[in-house]
Amino acid sequence: MAAIDALLKGMLDKGGSDLHLTVGLPPKIRASGSLVPLTDTPLDHRTMESLLQEICPEKRWQEFLEKKDLDLAHEIPGVARFRGNYLYNHWGQAAVFRQIPAKILSFDDLKLPETLKKLCHLKEGLVVVTGPTGSGKSTTLAAMIDYINSNLSRHIITIEDPIEFVHPVKKSVIVHREVGEHTQSFAAALKGAMRHDPDILLLGEMREMETIKLALGCASMGMLVFGTLHTNNAAKTVDRIINTFPADEQNQVRVMLASCLAGVVAQLLCKRIPKGRCAVQEILLQHEALPNTIRSGQIANIKAIIESAGSDGMITMDNSLMARVKDGTIEPKEAYMKSANKALFAPLLKPGDLDGGH
Repeated sequence: MAAIDALLKGMLDKGGSDLHLTVGLPPKIRASGSLVPLTDTPLDHRTMESLLQEICPEKRWQEFLEKKDLDLAHEIPGVARFRGNYLYNHWGQAAVFRQIPAKILSFDDLKLPETLKKLCHLKEGLVVVTGPTGSGKSTTLAAMIDYINSNLSRHIITIEDPIEFVHPVKKSVIVHREVGEHTQSFAAALKGAMRHDPDILLLGEMREMETIKLALGCASMGMLVFGTLHTNNAAKTVDRIINTFPADEQNQVRVMLASCLAGVVAQLLCKRIPKGRCAVQEILLQHEALPNTIRSGQIANIKAIIESAGSDGMITMDNSLMARVKDGTIEPKEAYMKSANKALFAPLLKPGDLDGGH
């Protein structure tokens, strides 16, 4: 057993989701949203290097020493898989490990909106699942791919850095490819995927301009492309995609995006009553007014489109938060902190809710 496995198991025993390792500090875990020490002993340089190198293939270790950043997956057989990020900071080497649930949670397990199943039945287009780091994007996407795998016969290629969820064989054929292990880059894997006759492509992250451009191209060519971005609502997602490109290319990108954007699911995690966390989503679907809104650059109008099409399953983030407050899932204070329109939730707050500088 690798030395780091004892820390990872300790994290799981305490109900943690992430393990943070930094030289000079004791190992810390994130439990119910807060960082707490796992042990009392600070990590020194030698221990840190030993912990990280032991579970890293030599080729990847050399890559880390050269580039100062590395993503990889680590598995404790029979226990759990983890997504690891190695980095350098002011004090030296460091790492963060996040647990990847061994069981792929279903729509019902996650209580996802039924509307998301519409996106799973699409034949083509770009679907972007967005949210800040740690908002459960990968878990939601895994549930959507599992739904497709359970109900439809599709050829699915996932391109990730690293591979997170490994899907069992059901109705679909799923090929998992890991950047750095099975392909040089997201862009290289996307170019190859165009020749592999996929129905669905899953991109772990749309990071660079070339990756986004290729994803738009695949969606325009009749594939269903799922990708993720670090934005917190539908309008900002559209803006981010367009603004990734130089000014002289943005008009062309608006035209491509207008023709192929099939949906945006913006997600946040909130503290659940009495414990745990729950996801809330803003959902944008295809709508007759959407292509022209994107082509003309009137991105601010996307919120109005969502608000006007509630009967089709679209919903704004604030309305999702309000629904969770009304059904008793989350506290009004939690919704207030996560909302865009604070005035909507202010009347629901109790005296003292905002004490402490918020």
